[in-house]
Amino acid sequence: MSAPTPVSRPVVLIVDDEPNIRDVLAIGLKEHFDVETASSANEAEMMMATRSYDIVVCDHLMPDEEGLAFLTRARKQFPAVQRILMTGYVNPELLSRSTSVAGLAACLTKPVAASELAAAIRLALPH
Repeated sequence: MSAPTPVSRPVVLIVDDEPNIRDVLAIGLKEHFDVETASSANEAEMMMATRSYDIVVCDHLMPDEEGLAFLTRARKQFPAVQRILMTGYVNPELLSRSTSVAGLAACLTKPVAASELAAAIRLALPH
């Protein structure tokens, strides 16, 4: 009898310049997803060039580059990757514009609970 084939889990990349937020979200998601983290858009872009991700979750306000700009570029470079933006900057115009400009699967307002993010990830994944 052969061993069962392992079920592949969705691979999630969390991009946030705040280590505590990255860690809390990664711990909260690791039961259901393979999770990797990056501290900047630049680091995330290098990681995406070497590994396939199903979902990229990115903070909006980061020191090196805004998340929306990064996710817009990621949409062009990695069109199969779903994108979720997290922001503490609550501006209805930004939220509605972000969804269309970057082709976002979701735009979540911080603070984001891991359970809320997991639900958004599940909705964004192709069924």
